[in-house]
Amino acid sequence: MYESHWNLDRKPFENSHEAAFYYPSESHQSAMLKLRYVIENRRGAALLSGPAGVGKSMLIRSLFAVLPENVQPRTHIVFPRMPGEQLLAYIADELAGRQPSSQAASSQQSVHVIQSMLKDNTAANQHAVLAIDESQVLLEPDTLEMVRLLLNFEFQEGPAMTLLLIGQGAILPAVERTPSLEERLAVKCILRAFTIEETASYIGHRLQAAGGAHSIFSNEAMDAIHQHSGGIPRRINRLCELALLVGYAEQRDVIDVDQIEGVSEELIRVAPE
Repeated sequence: MYESHWNLDRKPFENSHEAAFYYPSESHQSAMLKLRYVIENRRGAALLSGPAGVGKSMLIRSLFAVLPENVQPRTHIVFPRMPGEQLLAYIADELAGRQPSSQAASSQQSVHVIQSMLKDNTAANQHAVLAIDESQVLLEPDTLEMVRLLLNFEFQEGPAMTLLLIGQGAILPAVERTPSLEERLAVKCILRAFTIEETASYIGHRLQAAGGAHSIFSNEAMDAIHQHSGGIPRRINRLCELALLVGYAEQRDVIDVDQIEGVSEELIRVAPE
C-alpha cells in the first residue's frame, strides 16, 4: 500500500525470517558464532535464550542457512508443547523426514527410528542438528530428561547430533534444575535487546534491504522508537510499520517523533488489559 510513496521495493518491517533482513547486532553475532562452533565441531548441545521478540527464531534460520553441506538434517521444531511420547514421535518423524503415521508410535518405536537414522547419518559423514524452539514450555523434569537422553546417541566416538534449546528466560532455571542436561551444554547464549545505536542501525538496515533510504525516519523518531520498543526487534517492526502507514496516509516526506508518539499511544490504547 505505502511502498511506492516511500520508494520501497517491499515492506521492510514484516516479521518474516528472510535472510536479507537479519541484523547482526553484537549479541546476535556472538551467539551465531558460538552456535556455529558448537555444531561444526559436533558438540552435543547448546542453549539460546532471550526475551520474546528479540529474534531467536530468525537467528536459528539464518544459522541454518550458513552451515556446511554435511550438517544434515537441520530440524527446527517450533511447537514443542505436547506430551513427551508424542513429542518424541514428532522428533523422530522430523529427523527421518517422513510423514507422521496415523497410528501413535510408542517411545520404543520412536527411539528405534531416531537411532537408526542417526547411525546411517553418521556413517555418511553427516551431522544432524535438532533445534527446539519455545523450549521454555518443556518445564517438566521428565520432558527435559527425555530431551537430554537424545544426546546419548553417539557413533564413531562423538555425538551423532547437536541439540539446540531455544527459549525465553524461563528455560534457564529449568535447565539449572536438571544438572544432567546442563552439563551437556557446550555454550549458553543470551540475546539482549538493541542499544539505542543498534536500534537506529537496525531500522536503517531493514529499510536498505527493502530498497529504501535511511532518511525516512528522523533521528528524533528513531530515539522515540527505541524508547517505546525497549530495543526489542518485534516491537520496533510494529512501530515502524504503522508509522510508515500513517506517514503515507498524511503524505509526509519524513517520519518524525510526533508520528511515533501517536502510533505508540494508539497501540497502548488498543492493547488488551
